[in-house]
Amino acid sequence: MPSFPATPPNPAYPRFMPLGDTALSVEFGDSILPELNAKVLALDAALAAAALDGIQETILSYRSLLVSYDPRKMPYARLIAALRGLTARPEQTEPPGRRHWTVPVVYDPPYGVDVPDVARRLDLAEEDVISLHAGADYRVYMVGFAPGMPYLGGLPERLHISRRDAPRPFVPEGSVLIGGMQTGIYPQRFPSGWHILGQTPLRPFDVERADPFMFRAGDRINFRRISVAEFDYLSGLPSEDMQPLARINS
Repeated sequence: MPSFPATPPNPAYPRFMPLGDTALSVEFGDSILPELNAKVLALDAALAAAALDGIQETILSYRSLLVSYDPRKMPYARLIAALRGLTARPEQTEPPGRRHWTVPVVYDPPYGVDVPDVARRLDLAEEDVISLHAGADYRVYMVGFAPGMPYLGGLPERLHISRRDAPRPFVPEGSVLIGGMQTGIYPQRFPSGWHILGQTPLRPFDVERADPFMFRAGDRINFRRISVAEFDYLSGLPSEDMQPLARINS
């Protein structure tokens, strides 16, 4: 089972924050770091294995875990004690089963509509924007905002950029975007202030699949540049057929 790097001791964390009377947040820090996110995944797995009565749902974020519970079955004080015990274990590990994906992306016109503007704002050549984005290794920190949308860390610092001055009312399904220090894939047609670098034919969320959600927190993603012709071909494949093509390993 893979382990993750230890972070320097910080007496302020983990921090337990009540959210009303039926939920609390366990915070491990205030930054977007893989080692903090690994702690979140490890606690989520440990909590699931403990099978505590009264736990209703957990929701992962970059650096915290939200725990929804029934206080009639699991009083707050007892839950805090259980969580303190789980987080105090000397060695925590990320759960197994994280996957590695290679996601095909067409960056060429008419799909990479913001590549020229991003290049201008960052004083880069357009090809450099594309090669930097496609050449990085990304971690899925969490899935949210829209069903199946992966929030990815690992965007090269040279591509960090503020959001658009005027958000778009809608961006196409499958858009691959950057904003701030993040990149992501839009699974549906939604408004966005991020910059569109390209589009993927993959469907991160599809209710017709056996597992509607393609990505999970802790997965790794690499982007692979494809031509418009390959994009058109892959777009015509059933969703179930495309998913194995993107899977590198388990």
